Amino acid sequence: MSRMRTESAYEVLARATALEKLGRTVVHLEIGEPDFPTPPHVVDAGKRALDEGWTKYGPTPGFPEFREVIAAEVSRTRGIKVGAENVCVVPGGKPTMFFSMMALLEPGDEVIYPNPGFPIYESMINFLEAKPVPVPLVESRGFSFDLNVLGDRLSSKTKLVILNSPANPTGGVIPKEDLAQMAAMLRERDVMVLSDEIYSRIWYEQEPASIASFDGMADKTIILDGFSKTYSMTGWRLGYGVMPVWLANAVNMLTVNSNSCTASFTQRAGMAALKGPQDCVTAMVGEFRKRRDAIVKGLNEIPGFKCSLPPGAFYAFPNISGTKMQSKALADLLLNEGGVASLSGSSFGEYGEGYLRFSYANSLPNILEAIERIRKVSARWT
Repeated sequence: MSRMRTESAYEVLARATALEKLGRTVVHLEIGEPDFPTPPHVVDAGKRALDEGWTKYGPTPGFPEFREVIAAEVSRTRGIKVGAENVCVVPGGKPTMFFSMMALLEPGDEVIYPNPGFPIYESMINFLEAKPVPVPLVESRGFSFDLNVLGDRLSSKTKLVILNSPANPTGGVIPKEDLAQMAAMLRERDVMVLSDEIYSRIWYEQEPASIASFDGMADKTIILDGFSKTYSMTGWRLGYGVMPVWLANAVNMLTVNSNSCTASFTQRAGMAALKGPQDCVTAMVGEFRKRRDAIVKGLNEIPGFKCSLPPGAFYAFPNISGTKMQSKALADLLLNEGGVASLSGSSFGEYGEGYLRFSYANSLPNILEAIERIRKVSARWT
């Protein structure tokens, strides 16, 4: 257990909540959770499923009809051919990560992963006694990998490469041409790719590509996706992994040994999400775009901050080196003196130092209020 890490977002949320109990007001820009309600037709499907008795155990991999719908969606959006046998339905996004890594990694195996990146990547690598091999995300490249560094860090011990596009915490999207070069590097190697695509529908200018779409990569890729971000269903705990059958069998074995199956009624709601109207997603992404533009503009007007325009997800990741402060110290200052909850870049790995992460999954008025509060606190470093 000593090798595991937590997510700092929950720690900061607890501290912010404690301040609120003391009578302080806090603008919450720390949690990566859409502030929109779950679409009504999805909620209705969940209620209907409860009324119809979808309250019992289901098949460990997920209901066949639901897996067929997911397989069709992934085949269409990624341009690959997958079937229900490739789909593992799991309670949220993390189990795909957790179970596939448990199935694949032995002590001493090397895992390449993005840094700064989602903290659970490194946590799971260390937990399984594999060797973490971070590759820095480069701000000047839109927070994509330096492909030369990636090539240098591949070795005969590399068993897994983790990609995340659109990315948490940077909002970066890996360019299609970069993915093509990565595929060329990995295609002939005895290595799997975990492609975390949980933000696949939240993009603004250029639709993200999946490395699974490139020749020879579908059989080497685990696609992680789900419903939490796209359909604002974080509390429903519904996600899926798409992977080769041999690995799906292993993931299903781990599932039956841990949580048996995913809740039946949530799967009916997930079917309604995928098969129903998508205007809810379009509207949410449109609102996120307005918020993105506002927060980036506001942050760039604050002394010491420099923020690029993120092409995906709902995070701004400003460079704060101009403040001459360490990331955690600045995040603490903004929370304690400004009442703005954010996350230090260093909580996402060593290469996140010099940055902060702001989630703009909050209302536009609250975002503008946060900018004004940060501007007032900026007197401390100017």
